[in-house]
Amino acid sequence: MSTFLGPLDATGRVPPQQQTRVATFLLSCHAAMVRQLAIALALQTKAAWHTELNSQLYRESEIVSLLLRATSWAPDPELLFLLPSWETAWLPRPTEGVADRAQAFIIDIAALGHAQHAVIRPAALLPESGPLLDPFALALRKIEFESNRLIQAQILFLKSADLLPFRSAVNAAVESRHAQVRKLWDDMLSGIGVERGIDR
Repeated sequence: MSTFLGPLDATGRVPPQQQTRVATFLLSCHAAMVRQLAIALALQTKAAWHTELNSQLYRESEIVSLLLRATSWAPDPELLFLLPSWETAWLPRPTEGVADRAQAFIIDIAALGHAQHAVIRPAALLPESGPLLDPFALALRKIEFESNRLIQAQILFLKSADLLPFRSAVNAAVESRHAQVRKLWDDMLSGIGVERGIDR
């Protein structure tokens, strides 16, 4: 099992079958964030966080659009079984121990986003021998760059003074989402013959 995508095809690109599986997984999790952030915008009343949620919604939507355009798609019947399990995993899980249901929902969104952006490092899967201007490779690098920006906002929210009374509940939510995303990401990669390195 390799720690990189490939072997690359004759043109030096990641095979369409691998592109399809990776892109579908990323589309599933980022589209879920778009849906949940849209709901969170309706629930959030604080102006500062409302602005930040809107910014995150825009960036997540941009990632979804980028993947749709940059991926070379190929038929993948296994997605009929995989996709429902991924979609189910991203469903809201309001944080236990937080009485305000809207706040519990938003904490879970931030925990899920933090897990996705911290655990999933798609650009690290690209072999160094690949063409620098390949659309799919460029998309993965762009996603990783945006993830580094998005995670900073999620950290600020999760460590904010507003959530100080719920620190244990917040930490438990983040740890749970991290474990969930890590397992799903590793399982997906294993299905295409790729093993995530210890630094990824």
